[in-house]
Amino acid sequence: MNKKRSMMFSLVRGLMAILIALGVAALLIFISAEATNIGDRFVQTFGALRQLLISPILRNNGSVNVKNVTDVLAAMIPILFTGLATCVMFSANQFNMGAEGGIMLGAFVTALVAIYVPIPGGLLPIVAILIGAAAVGVMMLIPSILKVKMGVSEMVCSLMMNYVVMYFIKYTLNTQLADKSRGQIMTFPFQENAAIPQLIDNGSKLSWGFVVGIVFVILTALFMYRTRWGYAIRMIGINQDFAKYSGMKVGGIIILAQVLGGVLAGMGGGIEMLGRYSTYAWSSLPGYGWTGITVAILAGNNPAFVPLAAFFMAYLNKGCNLMSTYSGVPAQLIDIIQAVIFLFFAAEQFLSGYRQKLVVKSAQEELQRQAEQAAAEGSVK
Repeated sequence: MNKKRSMMFSLVRGLMAILIALGVAALLIFISAEATNIGDRFVQTFGALRQLLISPILRNNGSVNVKNVTDVLAAMIPILFTGLATCVMFSANQFNMGAEGGIMLGAFVTALVAIYVPIPGGLLPIVAILIGAAAVGVMMLIPSILKVKMGVSEMVCSLMMNYVVMYFIKYTLNTQLADKSRGQIMTFPFQENAAIPQLIDNGSKLSWGFVVGIVFVILTALFMYRTRWGYAIRMIGINQDFAKYSGMKVGGIIILAQVLGGVLAGMGGGIEMLGRYSTYAWSSLPGYGWTGITVAILAGNNPAFVPLAAFFMAYLNKGCNLMSTYSGVPAQLIDIIQAVIFLFFAAEQFLSGYRQKLVVKSAQEELQRQAEQAAAEGSVK
């Protein structure tokens, strides 16, 4: 199957998974609607779906709701980075789930630098974010080296590390770093010059971190498809044995992929922390890493498509929140939608018949082209 048809199949498959997920959501809304007759149930269902699919952009009068749009863009920032992190690691066939703990650790280390390290001017947020990203990169050495040296499953190891990170941060925050004058567990405030400036000051928390995220989308795509290291990562993901016998240092590339993924996740945590908050108060895993896995799956592990997938997930999340507020439908519906999307993307036989038809059609066209070329060469002779 040629590249054009392969991309078309991926787009159709993704669209079908999304439509099925939305269909499941509509069915659940219809079943849970508080109405006495079928007609009212349909009215409530369509009202809830309007809040889910239209209200994140348009008001009831049809005008664009700028505040909601900027809320969606702001919500994209952390999942842009966790989506990129997962893309890099999954491209090497390394099912590392550590982006969830990574973004939390990156935010925590960045916050500590923003509180306690006296760096003047605009250098403070840059240095804080870089230190946070480096800390997560070091963390990712643990599952990657264990995988290379001892064959330990990176998925199991990284999943366990997420909770190690969470409980370590909770313990440290509760016992050493909390500001006891506050009504809840949180750190002391960041230094004033640590904040990332806002792109639009309308309460949406859309900071310049969004621009940084788009820049890193471009850099990651160039790295994966225009450098030999990116080629090596993708080749290991396609066929690790072939990569090994062709002379690639498979172990080193596996470590590189997971460390780079950790750096990206940690950077996302630092940018989210300094762009949205003035103190650190996360006491549990934020969920951005799990959403980043869905983003990477929707993007087909291609960094160039991560912004579209991140926008879709942030849009759905905003729609679910609006639906919960105005229609009485639980906002947790977004978790069901993500699960259904993940299920159909993970199902290898989903639309396999359609894929087979595209493969046969491509093969027939290739045979016809070769026959025509042979005939043309024969007539010349």
